[in-house]
Amino acid sequence: MLKVYNTLTRKTEEFQTLEPGVVKMYVCGVTVYNDAHVGHAMSALVFDVVRRYLEFRGYKVKHVMNFTDVDDKIIARANALGEDPFALAQRYIDDYRQNLLDLNILPATSNPRATQTMKEIISMVQGLIEKGYAYPAPNGDVYFRVTKEKEYGKLSGRKLEDMQAGARIEVEEQKEHPMDFALWKGAKPGEPAWDSPWGKGRPGWHIECSAMNLAELGEQIDIHGGGNDLIFPHHENEIAQSESYTGKPFSRYWMHNGMLQLGGEKMSKSLGNIISIKEFLSKRDADVMRMLVLNGTYRAPLLFNDETLDAAQKNVERLKSGLRPAAPSASGLSAEAASALASQAESAKGSFTDAMDDDFNTAGAIAALFEIVKAINTARDSGANDEQLLPAQNMLHTLTGVLGLRLRDKKGSADVDPFVNLLIEVRTEARKQKQWAMSDLIRDRLKELGVTIEDSKDGTTWRWG
Repeated sequence: MLKVYNTLTRKTEEFQTLEPGVVKMYVCGVTVYNDAHVGHAMSALVFDVVRRYLEFRGYKVKHVMNFTDVDDKIIARANALGEDPFALAQRYIDDYRQNLLDLNILPATSNPRATQTMKEIISMVQGLIEKGYAYPAPNGDVYFRVTKEKEYGKLSGRKLEDMQAGARIEVEEQKEHPMDFALWKGAKPGEPAWDSPWGKGRPGWHIECSAMNLAELGEQIDIHGGGNDLIFPHHENEIAQSESYTGKPFSRYWMHNGMLQLGGEKMSKSLGNIISIKEFLSKRDADVMRMLVLNGTYRAPLLFNDETLDAAQKNVERLKSGLRPAAPSASGLSAEAASALASQAESAKGSFTDAMDDDFNTAGAIAALFEIVKAINTARDSGANDEQLLPAQNMLHTLTGVLGLRLRDKKGSADVDPFVNLLIEVRTEARKQKQWAMSDLIRDRLKELGVTIEDSKDGTTWRWG
């Protein structure tokens, strides 16, 4: 039975969906005003693994990830660059889509945008006004009335009276209560604006996600995900406005990943300590970033530095070692030993599933994969041939695929493996003919391409890296 930690209840609960066999999952995406950084990658990777495992368990996953493409930060950045804000947003959307592709993150079922959901946003704001949960201010803003929502603060565990003490009201704001938040912002000169019953303006950040969620997945969903920096105020406000509008519980499970930390601080654009996804991938393979995330607990902070990345790299290489072919001269295992290898792989699959069922314990799942690798490498060293290694290697391929690991280097892929094997055969024949110069040339040129050759008394094997 799959169990998931629920931020709302602060408990680990059995996972049960609203509709049998179907998971409706909404994950907050990025605000597209600059290059996405590796902190964004962590959140995307966490929920990619969640989705992959749910699909492995037989669920059909409707995965929605939005783009916030109209926002104060987008407008400010566009003005600073002298660029149209919509063109700037589109450019960064295109870049982020490529980032996700490069990281081997499955495309979401849909990627709604705030600018394309304006009709639904305005309708939802109007509905909240009619129900008494929101009010238009004389300056053209519309605010959510937090005192009307009796359970406000239930996700973050904050009390309204405590929040009020530290709240500030800006000069231009016309709120009834300091914690009331904007559903609609009256137009300012030079900003994008849409017509509404309250005059020209644009939506507040929180209402965008509620409206996109409602439009894509309906009134109730199974999982709402995002970074734990979104718990308050974003997700708190989403709950308040969505449940006030529909009268129904919004999401059954709230899942939040921890923050990526560089030098002990959260990585963010505001702090100026970011490493873009493009910069990271120019130096390291995508599997290293994924392994870094898999090595930890998704709800905990994750330290990002050369030491943790090197450890992730070593773990990736360790998994790759289980996929190496048998030695050409392998004599083969006994039928009993070959059967034992297949049994060990099947047993490790059970351990893998048990770990993932425990709130997506990826570190435990990786430990199970290492058991398969150990069994494969031991069998290979004992003379197993490729046919005998294949069942366990197929299991390793399947389970690493569940975690989204490709186990390929940038310089190689499965498509070129047959050509490498052919060159190894040519080199082996050259060695038999004592053509040492040709043998060394093939070895050195393959090394330049990222292929390492290992000669032993049993023959020649090779690996990427």
